[in-house]
Amino acid sequence: MSDVQDYIPIVLQSLVVLAFVVGTLVFAPKLGPKLSSAKKDANWECGIEADGNARFPISVRYFVIAILFVLFDVEVIFFYPYAVNFQALQLEGLMAVLIFVGFFLTGFIYVLKKGALEWEK
Repeated sequence: MSDVQDYIPIVLQSLVVLAFVVGTLVFAPKLGPKLSSAKKDANWECGIEADGNARFPISVRYFVIAILFVLFDVEVIFFYPYAVNFQALQLEGLMAVLIFVGFFLTGFIYVLKKGALEWEK
């Protein structure tokens, strides 16, 4: 019997979440503003107003910058475990982090030399 009682909080939370999602989907269109205009209904892509052909070329540099941001942002995530345990890791941990930073600095210097961060050439 205790096995069933262990799942009661999970079932209740699932029901609350389901009720919230269904309620939001049902009541939001009815309670929200009903203002409509041509400008509001127009499609926008990356802040660029759509004019003419839908195959308007978008610079690849947007995507390169986004990928590089994610790559170097993930690097920061790997510093957290080191920061938490840096006293226990001592000199061996410091060397591992310095090698890690060295790899990323090498990649960053490569990206700079290739000109990937230059917006206009």
